[in-house]
Amino acid sequence: MSTPSVSPSIKLLDKLYINGSWVEPCGTAMFDVINPTSEEVFARIPAGTPDDVNLAVAAAKAAFPSWSTTPASERAALLGLVVEKLSARREEIANIIADEIGTPIAIATAVQAGLPIAVLNSFVKLLEDFQFEEQIGNSLIVREPVGVVGCITPWNYPLHQVIAKVGAALAAGCTVVLKPSEVAPLTAFILAETIHEAGIPAGVFNLITGLGLVVGEELASHSDIDMISLTGSTRAGRQVSAAAAVTLKRVALELGGKSANIILDDADLARAVSNGVGNCFFNSGQTCSAQTRMLVPRSRYEEAVQIAKTAAEKYTPGDPRDNSVRLGPLASQSQRERVRIYIRKGIEEGATLVTGGTEAPEGLERGYFVRPTIFANVDNSMTIAQEEIFGPVLCIIPYEDDDDAVRIANDCIYGLAGGVWSGDPERAKRVARRLRTGQVDINGGKFNPVAPFGGYKQSGHGREFGKYGLEEFLEVKSLQL
Repeated sequence: MSTPSVSPSIKLLDKLYINGSWVEPCGTAMFDVINPTSEEVFARIPAGTPDDVNLAVAAAKAAFPSWSTTPASERAALLGLVVEKLSARREEIANIIADEIGTPIAIATAVQAGLPIAVLNSFVKLLEDFQFEEQIGNSLIVREPVGVVGCITPWNYPLHQVIAKVGAALAAGCTVVLKPSEVAPLTAFILAETIHEAGIPAGVFNLITGLGLVVGEELASHSDIDMISLTGSTRAGRQVSAAAAVTLKRVALELGGKSANIILDDADLARAVSNGVGNCFFNSGQTCSAQTRMLVPRSRYEEAVQIAKTAAEKYTPGDPRDNSVRLGPLASQSQRERVRIYIRKGIEEGATLVTGGTEAPEGLERGYFVRPTIFANVDNSMTIAQEEIFGPVLCIIPYEDDDDAVRIANDCIYGLAGGVWSGDPERAKRVARRLRTGQVDINGGKFNPVAPFGGYKQSGHGREFGKYGLEEFLEVKSLQL
């Protein structure tokens, strides 16, 4: 947190969006936003205060009666305008995210910018025929918006995770106070601008930037917030749950993961292993659903390790503005140090370092880069196999048979995602059904933006995307007739 003078080259975003207007924050402190490639400050944002939260919550509460009773078709039309305006700024969004967290520009354009636009549009389409009422016997079942929602979002997919919550909440008829990550907040300002330009009524959407321990805690404990939706670490989920428990508000949590990718003995090994490396390293490994534990049959273990090594060494870290680069820097200095600590821990606990390590990649002493890293001879009890690293670090674990693979995959506090590869899709589905996890990719199945996303166990509770994501923001009322 700092209040230094601002040079003309630094983007200054010094206002918060509350009650339909850009307003001066109650405090004077600012946060620096750091470019992880250059390690230079390229933007500054307000450090919101509890007083700012109170103003935003009051605005959202006042706007709720009108917005919640606005016909779904009208909400859809307004959100459709937001889709159009975000689409027109897709290139700008991609470039900002490349600067904020170092996502390679090609991925930033397709995923970081393109996917949230598609997700918001899916909520627009969903409202066309979503049934908010149904008759069951002599009862009319009515689904109504839960109320004022506090959304707390992370830095790894900054706009995508915002849209997953805000898009669904607004579509449901809720009003929102958003706290984006202070590491990557700039696209939230773009969203606020497009919401304003689309004519969504004042108070329906409000933006407060700041620390989780200040703004997030205030939202979670606030008596006029009806629901909190958080994507973040499991530790943050515990803190938010504890704060929210005081008022018994609804809590939806999308938290950490340590997902297992089971490659069965009849799989196309080269394809499965290469795909698995790519899944683990996507977005520099900064993906909660990354399949960071690769489980392979002991009989094919050495072959799998060599395929993985060859695949990993094609992920040369570099400038995210270079269209040929597939691996950018980590998002922050603290994140880079966290990953290096885990790599050292893996070596100390006896895992075999196949490729990568803690040294800076050659020629990249500046920037928060790490080498793409693979460990072999990993036991599932090791720290690197149990804890979320959030970097391009893959653990390859041998197993004896299908039952052993399922046992290892489920031997983890998390249950967010996973993968199964087999030459027999029905066999793959049988194994997938045994995994205690919220979603499983079969033979590299693609992400579906209208399928439910969320976790078991300490990966959280609740679901995002599609009708399941919309229903998270609805209360159910029965009228006996």
